[in-house]
Parts: sequence; C-alpha cells; structure tokens
Amino acid sequence: MALIPIPRQASNIDKAIPVHGYRKAAPGDLIDLAIESRIARIIKRSAIGGDDPFFVADLGQIVRQHRRWIQNMPGIRPFYAVKCNCDPTFLKVLADLGTGFDCASIEEMRAVLNLGVDPGRILFANPCKAPAAVAFAREVGVLRTTFDNIDELDTIKTHMPDAQLLLRIYANDEGAFICLGEKFGAHLDTTEELLARAWELGLNVVGVSFHVGTGATNPSSFCNAIKDARLVFQQAERLGFHPKILDIGGGFQDNCFESMAPIIRDAIRAEFPTGTTVVAEPGRFYARSVYTLVCRVISRRRQLGSAAASGIPDMLYQNDGIYGNFMNVIMEKEIMKPHLLKAKKSKAGNLGNPRASEISEKGNEMTKSTEHRYSIWGPTCDSTDCVVREVSLESEVKVGDWFKYKDMGAYTSTTATQFNGFSSECDIIYVNSEALPDV
Repeated sequence: MALIPIPRQASNIDKAIPVHGYRKAAPGDLIDLAIESRIARIIKRSAIGGDDPFFVADLGQIVRQHRRWIQNMPGIRPFYAVKCNCDPTFLKVLADLGTGFDCASIEEMRAVLNLGVDPGRILFANPCKAPAAVAFAREVGVLRTTFDNIDELDTIKTHMPDAQLLLRIYANDEGAFICLGEKFGAHLDTTEELLARAWELGLNVVGVSFHVGTGATNPSSFCNAIKDARLVFQQAERLGFHPKILDIGGGFQDNCFESMAPIIRDAIRAEFPTGTTVVAEPGRFYARSVYTLVCRVISRRRQLGSAAASGIPDMLYQNDGIYGNFMNVIMEKEIMKPHLLKAKKSKAGNLGNPRASEISEKGNEMTKSTEHRYSIWGPTCDSTDCVVREVSLESEVKVGDWFKYKDMGAYTSTTATQFNGFSSECDIIYVNSEALPDV
C-alpha cells in the first residue's frame, strides 16, 4: 500500500523568520513583528482586507517545551499525540528532536511516515481499530498498538498476529477537561481474562498503558493508575508474558507540569523495577503554547434602546469561531482571552492611525478612554457560536480591528469544521526563536 502524500508538506522550517534577524528579539516580540508584517500586507493588498484568520507558530517554543520535558521527565520518552495538532512543519521539528508519535488513525500514521520517521517510533494508540487500519499498520511496519477488549484481540490476531500489544487499563482524573475512561480502558476485574485470551491466541503482550484524561490536574490519578498497571504487569507475568513497557498516556499541562512531574516519577520508581521502558503521550504540552491565532473583527452590533439601558455588552463578530479554531470553548469550556492589537509604528510600517477612542484631546490634556464591554462571536449563523461571553477592553473596537489569541496550538485546527461554508484552512506564519535541531 503506497503512502499518499499529505496536502501540506513540511517545507517551511527553513523559511521561518529567525530571531537573530531582529537583533535577538524576545519570542513574544518576534511573534508580534510577524503579525504586524502580515497585517500590513493584508491592508496594502486590499482596502477591504482579508477575511481569513491566521496563525503564527514559534518553532523555537517546541524546542523549549522539549527541553522542559527532558529536564522534568528524564528517561520517559514522549510519543507526541498527533491528534492534538497535525501541522506537518510542527511534526517535522518534533521528529528532528527525536520524539515518538502516538497515532490513532491511518491518516495520522501517513502524516508521520511521510516525514521519513521510522515506523518503530510510532505507537498505534487506539484500543478500538477498524480491521483495515490494523492491516495498514502492519503493512507499513507499525506493530506496537493498544487493546482493551476481546474482539480487538480477534481483529489483531487476523490482521497483525506479530503485534506488540499494550493492554490499556481504566484510569480517570475527574478534574480533567475531557475524561476518557467512559470510552476506553479495561477495568481491573477484566484484565486477567483479556490477558488469558491474548495468551490463548498466541499474541505478545509487551506492556500496559493508560490515559487519565485530557488536561489532567490531579497527580494522584497518575499514581493510582501506575499502581494498577503494576498489578496488571504481575498478572501478565504469571501467564508467561514478559511485559517491559509502561505507557502513562497524556494529560500534561503547562501550568502544573513541574509540580506533577516529580510525583509521577516517584510513583513509577516505587512500583516498577529499573529496566522498565516508560513512555508517555503528551499532546497539548508540546503544541498549545507554540501557536498564536489572529482574527479580524468583521462586524459590530452596538446595543440600542432597552438593551443599551440595561448595560448589555456590545457585540463583536470576528472571522473565526467555535466551529473553526475555537472548538475548545465547547469541548473544554476554555475561557478565551482576546488581546486587541493597537496601531503602532513598526518594521512592518504604519498599521493605522491611533483611534480617537484610545486617547482623546481635551485642551492640552490627554485622557484615557473609558472601559468598553463586549461579547465576541464567530462568523456563522448559529447562536451558539460565541467565543467570549463578556470581556472588558480599554479601547473601543471597530470593524477591521484585530484580536490576538495566545496558546492556540492544541485541538484547534484539528477540530475545525467547514460549517456554514466557512473554510477551516488557516495560513501559518513560522518564526524561530531558538536554534532548531540539525536534520
């Protein structure tokens, strides 16, 4: 079966704007320079302007996140969860850094293999796979996969009898953004029967995996799952298997990573002997902070009459919403924080004159404007397409103004739809604030 090239090739790494080109600008300043340059080109090209949002991705941030992982999770190899963000350029940097990849479908495996990644660096981490997907994985050499039910074992026996299997067990962090235990994971009262069936079929169980949920917050959920995994290792060993791999899944977040990492390390050290191979499936930890999304205000509805009298915020409509790159507003109840891009001089040129609402003249005195309250909506005709219910800004916002949203790399472009005919494709501008690994 031939590998079908993905539409957008990872050919933009060398074209990334390097930090040294701007007198060693800080990463945030480099991103802002790229945004200003792009907006200036849009304005120059058309008085109306562009209708599409765009991303700026700092490839150097991938390197910094990987450095954090290595420092805090030594000996635990990351297998990046491709479902989180499958931008080929992003994946290429991860490949060059030496990470593995957690893939859940044929297309995700293709995307990684087309970068020249060895199939041994891919974990087919989907416990419930279509027979065609199992057959594809075997044909391209991806043999390490997960299971959590009897019928899956029968499928694997038929289409991938030489598989290296990890039994996925139930784990759950009730504080996670999305709990996965309802869909995947074998409970402890079923694992012995599953292992016995695998032995009966002559399959090879090489380890145990779990996933406490997307956006985990409670380290004890990892500790409990690690203890359960040790029990399943012992069950497997009694049957004659020689499990060597522990996969602790994903769920790692920026804001609590350093506090949770030592607790997880200590739990593994307490339960598993030296020589156990430990891997993980981080997604948002690597992707979230790499991408900044820029949206343009396409319409504005100022409140009149009783709505204005009762203080209902004015309504802004931007060119991206929950059916596009803001699906996390629904999926994870994320509170978005828009940053209004104010006009200023830069290398990109003048983006516009300061608005009268930002500073007003009263004789020789300059006074700041009053606070402005808004709700922010996406471009579709669906009334649930609300990005921000209420936000207060120091400046008035008008049609044609721009918002910047930071930390937009996780489950944004991969969950975007084309609902109402709005395109889910976004241009990505790459900058580089760190030295990238040699290819």
